[in-house]
Amino acid sequence: MAHASEGRGQEFRLPDLGEGLTEAEIVRWLVEVGDVVAVDQPVVEVETAKAMVEVPCPYGGVVTARFGEEGTELPVGAPLVTVAVGTGEDGAAPAAGTEAAGTEAAASAGGESGVAESTGAASTGGESRIAEPVAARAEAAGSGNVLVGYGTSEAPARRRRVRPDRRAATGAAARTNGRVRVAGPVDGPAEGSAGGPAEGSVDGPVPVISPLVRRLARQNDLDLRELTGSGPDGLILRADVEYALRASAAQGGRAADHEARTGRAPVTAPTAPSSATTPGAPRSGTVRTPLKGVRGAVADKLSRSRREIPDATCWVDADATGLMRARTAMNASGGPKISLIALLARICTAALARFPELNATVDTEAREIVRFDDVHLGFAAQTDRGLVVPVVRDAHARDAEGLTAEFARLTEAAHEGRLTPGELTGGTFTLNNYGVFGVDGSTPIINHPEAAMLGVGRIVAKPWVHEGELAVRQVVQLSLTFDHRVCDGGTAGGFLRYVADCVEQPAVLLRTL
Repeated sequence: MAHASEGRGQEFRLPDLGEGLTEAEIVRWLVEVGDVVAVDQPVVEVETAKAMVEVPCPYGGVVTARFGEEGTELPVGAPLVTVAVGTGEDGAAPAAGTEAAGTEAAASAGGESGVAESTGAASTGGESRIAEPVAARAEAAGSGNVLVGYGTSEAPARRRRVRPDRRAATGAAARTNGRVRVAGPVDGPAEGSAGGPAEGSVDGPVPVISPLVRRLARQNDLDLRELTGSGPDGLILRADVEYALRASAAQGGRAADHEARTGRAPVTAPTAPSSATTPGAPRSGTVRTPLKGVRGAVADKLSRSRREIPDATCWVDADATGLMRARTAMNASGGPKISLIALLARICTAALARFPELNATVDTEAREIVRFDDVHLGFAAQTDRGLVVPVVRDAHARDAEGLTAEFARLTEAAHEGRLTPGELTGGTFTLNNYGVFGVDGSTPIINHPEAAMLGVGRIVAKPWVHEGELAVRQVVQLSLTFDHRVCDGGTAGGFLRYVADCVEQPAVLLRTL
């Protein structure tokens, strides 16, 4: 969402990117402080657990502040940029000197917003309000467009009463010499002016990336002031809290707290922490990789699938010589080249038409099996960012040529990180061609909440009895993992046998066309 901030400009926060995503990692900033941006111009590229997304800013003006360095993970609702809209009678953008005011808007990454007391705001009796002309321009500055889950036409910011004992606690957090400090009150001198910021007091707020991190620390009686944040400007991340809890458990709790206070064993979050910062870890050769982004999403989904779905697997070897010859003949006709996965997808959709029980999901709350009329076919794609499953919409309505083109488009987008959340969700059945990795077989894990996945191994020359004689044929192993709640082994076996028959004799497909 976006809202007015500090009176001089608009503070744009990380929007809800849809599909239940709660956080995103900053991959690349597209603007610098001082740049002039247009309405709906992309300002930052972020990576979610689903895809890479360019986030457009719904305000036009001068960028006066950016929040978060590249590589920082931000929760939805955290500030991204502050944009100074025109404040003069001629509509000219203000000078970039408002950066200090914009920076103070990041007083608390846990969701508390700053109080508008700069130029354009009036304060009366401890209550601050935005002057009406400025508020009117700010309200009109938004484009009105939406990304996913946020709009730009919300009401002006709510008035907020500031208690005298909390005024000194509002300001920007920064880190100096490994310690957290808090800037002075919002109505005091800005950083760099006479007097400078006040060093942090024991009563000041601790900059934490998320309220969830505060709750985790509170539930485990961990004092956040004892930690050195590893995030930008000393921001305390969830990894910092988890490292501290592990250290406390391994060293007896209080001993670990004492070491953190004295500096003999500071709690930090290095990329590859040593055994000194992670008690119980091997002494050397240890590398820790955070389960976040695509890797974290895959881990969560696979774990949920194993936890919730009572799956079973059946498999069969098939003679794929006929399928390979049919593909060669099709590609020799002079038309667009047909990919092998497109032919396998065509076989899948034909099989699902005969065995619709597998094109389904289980609604656990309603205790119902939900079957789908349309086949939205997911396929596993290995990328530099990890395993993703793009979805071919309405695969049942596409021919081999159309499937080939769509597979190629989605695969290219996957490798370039351009898949949208919509292209990664909504599948009803998944095809997994792990044969490209040179393996014969596998027992796939169902792509939750779907009901089945077809796995295809490599096609390799093997001895095979063909027409009563031993011959060298192109053999492939097919495996089907299915949710035993939606069907029994007879249905699953029938599906897999039909797929194998089509692979061995592609003419079988003609019966369903």
